[in-house]
Amino acid sequence: MKIFTAGLLTETNTFSHFETTVASFEETGILRGPIDAGALGSVGQVVEQWRTLAARHGDELVEGLYAIAQPAGPVLAADYAHLRAELLAGVQAAGALDVVLLYLHGAMVAQGEDDCEGDLIQAVRAIVGPRCRIGVELDPHCHLSHAMTQGADAIVLMREYPHIDYAERAAELFRLCRDAATGATHPVMAVVDCHLVGFFPTTSPPMRGLVDRLAEVEGRPGVLSASLVHGFPWGDVADAGSKVLVIADGDPALAMRTAEELARAFYRLRVDLIPRLEIMDDALGDLPADGPPRILADAGDNPGGGAPCDHTVMLSALLARSTLRSAFGMVWDPETVQACLRAGIGASLRLRVGGKAGPTSGQPLDLDVTVRGLSEHHTQEVGRIVDPLGAAAWVRSGPVDIVLISRRQQTLSPSAFTNLGVPLHEARVIGVKSSHHYHAEFSKLSGDCRVIETGAALSMDFARLPYRKRGLNFFPAVDDPAPHLS
Repeated sequence: MKIFTAGLLTETNTFSHFETTVASFEETGILRGPIDAGALGSVGQVVEQWRTLAARHGDELVEGLYAIAQPAGPVLAADYAHLRAELLAGVQAAGALDVVLLYLHGAMVAQGEDDCEGDLIQAVRAIVGPRCRIGVELDPHCHLSHAMTQGADAIVLMREYPHIDYAERAAELFRLCRDAATGATHPVMAVVDCHLVGFFPTTSPPMRGLVDRLAEVEGRPGVLSASLVHGFPWGDVADAGSKVLVIADGDPALAMRTAEELARAFYRLRVDLIPRLEIMDDALGDLPADGPPRILADAGDNPGGGAPCDHTVMLSALLARSTLRSAFGMVWDPETVQACLRAGIGASLRLRVGGKAGPTSGQPLDLDVTVRGLSEHHTQEVGRIVDPLGAAAWVRSGPVDIVLISRRQQTLSPSAFTNLGVPLHEARVIGVKSSHHYHAEFSKLSGDCRVIETGAALSMDFARLPYRKRGLNFFPAVDDPAPHLS
């Protein structure tokens, strides 16, 4: 059996003023097959899984373009056309194929194209014809469209948030598509719109229970796969919002009944799933004198959702508490990093930190700092993934250790601090720029993790997001937008 794999991933915040370009993909990395399985973070895990499974079955595997960019605003039209053409040229050059496996995000928007993934899948279908099986692995923060489900034979979404199941879902997708290619199964998909817009971490109830229910559903006769679409709230496109996707074996009615069952369960939790954010004064007001540190997530300035990563409200609040040892990071400020590199370790200087990228960055802070650590090539590690962060500096201002970086990225691991020498064990509070991905690694330090409202770019007041293309019949904008799911 001959299998082609490729990937093109970014998550587009249509409200962001940061353009996504080919250079944005090059910063993270554009790879062309055969792929180094140690590269590009999650891409390496997916590639390694597909490669291992193909070898086990004696299949021929052809790897094409893999490109990933940090979330930001829409991709420039010419740049999307360039990457699209290269990916499709790889499909064409591979010749007759039995299976195509695509690793995509699902919320990529380009100028003039609101559904990049649907467009790509349909274009691949036009090349490979109806007999080839097309499988797609998506992020749960996607916009699941009709073009995607009509063009693909199987779509599987990561079910965990934080996303720790890239490889498991890649294996599931491989199995689904290979079984279909051999004629062992006949996958059919059903999608139900849940009319929800929200933020759904899966590490605690009630979302944890809903995710665990997927395994029970997949154990039923005839059900091949079940996925929850969280949706990406900061993408103003027609298909934005939460959905349920079920794949059954040749039985459309079973797929639809099961999807409706899960959609009702999701919808009935809608009030309980509303994010409960704290403000800084409350989060610091009841801090115990000892014990594990308190982890505060600046979700609104999460670059993983397209935010600038240089908002200063949380940092300012920590600095105001002169006796509270804390650590804060990572702040995207390449200019300040360069000033620290020029000054050297041990230097004392006055720096303007953060608040520079645009109107959603807050005010810059003029701080007296001491440079405590430097790196020309800073990294953070998440499991086996080594995430490059560019040149970086650790500075101390008053009681706060601050990590400054040159490559915009959310804080995923304590190693973002400790690889520069920051003594995290001294911190009573650790502030991180992330919505929930930080939880996978930082929860090993402390179970006291809180999401903070700082007024930054990624507002979780979902009812008031300035949608123009996405319809407004959703919860929480409407109390009961889908009575048939109640």
